[in-house]
Amino acid sequence: MEIKAVKLYEGGFMTQPFAMGGGVSEPVFDESKTYESSLQNYLIDTGSEVILIDTGVPKEVPDTPAKEGQKIYQGKRIHDYVTALSMLGYQPEDVTRILLTHKHPDHSGELRSFPNAKIYLSQAEAEALKLSGDHIIPVSFKDGAYYNFNASEKITDGVYFLPAPGHTKGNSIVVAETDGLFYLIHGDITYTDAALKENRLSVVFEDLEAARDTLTKVRSFINENPTVYLSTHTPEGISNLEEKKIMKL
Repeated sequence: MEIKAVKLYEGGFMTQPFAMGGGVSEPVFDESKTYESSLQNYLIDTGSEVILIDTGVPKEVPDTPAKEGQKIYQGKRIHDYVTALSMLGYQPEDVTRILLTHKHPDHSGELRSFPNAKIYLSQAEAEALKLSGDHIIPVSFKDGAYYNFNASEKITDGVYFLPAPGHTKGNSIVVAETDGLFYLIHGDITYTDAALKENRLSVVFEDLEAARDTLTKVRSFINENPTVYLSTHTPEGISNLEEKKIMKL
């Protein structure tokens, strides 16, 4: 099994209040403090299947400069999603499955580009995106507990889809097991690794209580298992993958 980053944007930033201010009633964070931001999604090549986790922004979204006062700027576009995928040696027709963590357009933007792929997502996200058809697989998380998560869906050997509500009501995460490590591909549980380490939520959530519970579960999983934490919105996700860096809290 190989896990690869599909690199889309680089050179961005996010402010500390954006990254860590979720559920905080007082402005306790430094407005001038920023963290590096980027945009990448991930791919799992099992040897017999090509599985995407999320599909970036729509190709037609313009590349815009940062604005004064902006809370998050994902950076300058490197490639559109399909081009970035081709740089890794894959064509849209090669993709067999897409595991969609959640509905936001920087994760679901190019679902349309993969004619042979089955799209797996929670029922809540399928309804939010109004997706239906034989290629849409609303996941019921029927396969029982997975470590400290009380429900799961086994996608294939070593690849698991887990409910992780809060950021959106139907948010999910993916765990891939290979070479004795757990690669946790989480969408937007946090936007930067510092928030994970400091047990802080971003300001983007649909259910605060659920988001806090999910973050607690993710942190407990990381504390109990050798985990490589793969983020969407920070270049730390790329370096963690390249270095096979085990997250320490």
